Amino acid sequence: MKPQLKCKDLRCPVYVEDTDFQGVVYHANYLKYFERARSEFLKEHEISQTKALQANESFIVKKLDLEFYYPALLDDTLIVSSTAILTSKARMHFLHSARNTKNDTLIIKGVVEVCYFDGIKAKPKAFPKNLLALFG
Repeated sequence: MKPQLKCKDLRCPVYVEDTDFQGVVYHANYLKYFERARSEFLKEHEISQTKALQANESFIVKKLDLEFYYPALLDDTLIVSSTAILTSKARMHFLHSARNTKNDTLIIKGVVEVCYFDGIKAKPKAFPKNLLALFG
């Protein structure tokens, strides 16, 4: 079994800016919620994306696989749950889901594959040692 780590859940209120004229969350905004969850995971473990960028390194999304179940609406609050699975020293999958806090309805789930990228060499590289250490 691949090493995995449950991430802290993230609360995401749905604001009018997140929705269309019918008050339904735009499909692309779920990717923003998932991105925030991954960013909070890194912050929680003191892994700086700013320092990575200064070193010409970055976390990049390689692949997405999403499944929508039910629409989220204006004034809903979503809980984004995530689990990070280390698949190699330079690649991990985040299993994400978002549920509505009003009724625990599953809104969306998906897998986001993330790589660590060397901007100078223009190719993947190993994640920072402090990130790899989280997986034992």
